[in-house]
Amino acid sequence: QMPLEESGGGLVQPGDSLTLSCGSPGRPSINFAVGWFRQAPGKVREFVAAIARDRNNSNYADSQSGRFKVFRDSAGKLVYLQMSNLRPEDTATYTCAASVYGYYGDNYAGYNYWGQGTQVTVSA
Repeated sequence: QMPLEESGGGLVQPGDSLTLSCGSPGRPSINFAVGWFRQAPGKVREFVAAIARDRNNSNYADSQSGRFKVFRDSAGKLVYLQMSNLRPEDTATYTCAASVYGYYGDNYAGYNYWGQGTQVTVSA
């Protein structure tokens, strides 16, 4: 088992920036590929971004238009999702997931472990 825990969610205004983090309590690092997904009420879960285990490769949903960035800290302990120019339609629960097989694509089935999610609300 690999517990994952997200943090950094909150209420922001349109145009603001927010950075989410994903860690694994009790583990020195997340030595797996990590993806971020989000789900808004009444909508299906959708892929946001993912980063490979080697931190040099990443993958983004087309809809992000360059507003989001996924990266790891130097120690490999945390994976961040940096979001800028947030819009009301970005409101959702954001969840990180780890893939022991190194998958960093957009299919949720490729991920083995999931966090509980953190709420991001974008509203004026």
